[in-house]
Amino acid sequence: MSTDRRSRLVALRRELHRHPEPAWKEFWTTARIVEELRSVGVDELHVGRDALGEERLSVPDEAELDEWVDRAREAGADPDLVEAMAGGWTGCVAVIEQGEGPVVGLRVDIDGLPREESTDDEHHPAREGFRSETGAMHACGHDAHATIGIGVIEAIKESDFSGTLKVFFQPAEEVIGGGKPMSESGHLDDVAYLFALHVGLDFPTGEVVAGIGDILAVTQFYTTFTGYPGHAGARPEEGRNAVQAMATAVQNLYGIPRHSEGASRVNAGRVGGGTATNIIPEEAFVHGEVRGETTEIRDFTFERAEKVFEGAATSHDCEVDIEIEGEAPSAESDEALVDVVHSVSSAHPEVTQPTRRGSLGGSEDATFLMQYVQDNGGLATYVGIGTDHPGGHHTATFDVDEDSLEIGVDVLSEAIETVCHERP
Repeated sequence: MSTDRRSRLVALRRELHRHPEPAWKEFWTTARIVEELRSVGVDELHVGRDALGEERLSVPDEAELDEWVDRAREAGADPDLVEAMAGGWTGCVAVIEQGEGPVVGLRVDIDGLPREESTDDEHHPAREGFRSETGAMHACGHDAHATIGIGVIEAIKESDFSGTLKVFFQPAEEVIGGGKPMSESGHLDDVAYLFALHVGLDFPTGEVVAGIGDILAVTQFYTTFTGYPGHAGARPEEGRNAVQAMATAVQNLYGIPRHSEGASRVNAGRVGGGTATNIIPEEAFVHGEVRGETTEIRDFTFERAEKVFEGAATSHDCEVDIEIEGEAPSAESDEALVDVVHSVSSAHPEVTQPTRRGSLGGSEDATFLMQYVQDNGGLATYVGIGTDHPGGHHTATFDVDEDSLEIGVDVLSEAIETVCHERP
């Protein structure tokens, strides 16, 4: 890769890093990606509603979305594009058509996290002047993912690839909300091969993992218990204590049986309720999640969580409402595509450790896209592009080694070219 192209990739990544936007609020980010795609030149460009199915999860309320729309406009985003994304319809799909051949997909995610970035002078973005300006943070490398996606488009346009490339710039991964609607957009219907990627994951710069596994299926929920208030001193018998129902549920969640066919997880990550010490609390909540080594184990665990909530509500004479906020299935990387990525990375001079398989141990809604392609008879793999990161994912000091941008573009574009010629 030329020095000029590397400089452009680094500059774009840093620009995206300065303007992170959380899930479904990626107005400036999408507009900036579209601007870059128009400059590169693509045959089709589908933005917002044209890139997504109808069912979105964890969409913020209108007032919150409007605030980020205003921010995007003030930051110079194309007003027509921002208007087209009103209501949180963010993300896009870019299509390149280069003759006869298979349809290949690449999925990258674009959202940031709602957390402050470090101001410490030892933190590279702070020291070099590209620290976040929005109060959110690209603390998981999605700025690098979007940059690699654009770099792959550039590389494929200059290659002898014959076929169609679709790059999915997916919103709302961090809330497990964007993968499902993007998989149901119709743009995946003809995709024969799909690559998804993630940088870092504790793999160092120079290591490329051809097939990430151990991706846990997940369901995130928000459960509300509703009781009836009463005076805690004078007439406690008149109240129906929602906090008691919540506390019973939390205790019993951790008693859900494990499954003989694989690992499961449960977590009541955030709980609360009540209004004052002298009032029987009439409302309480549990904000949590369940995970499973397979989708079936996840479903088993969530079904029992529902019974726990219903039982706790009944025990304390309360009502209960369970809302699914985000979910994603498990998925496995297909061996044939693992072979391709491993072969390509083994031949790359900057890849010092080509690795066939690695473990995620968490969850990712790229699995919706992977599973959709696989269910249609296609192949998919989740690729790990190693990068040295001084802080852990989702921490205030997370950063990426910008040398990994070039490696990611090279490996993925060469893998895409390879499947075009070899049709695994």
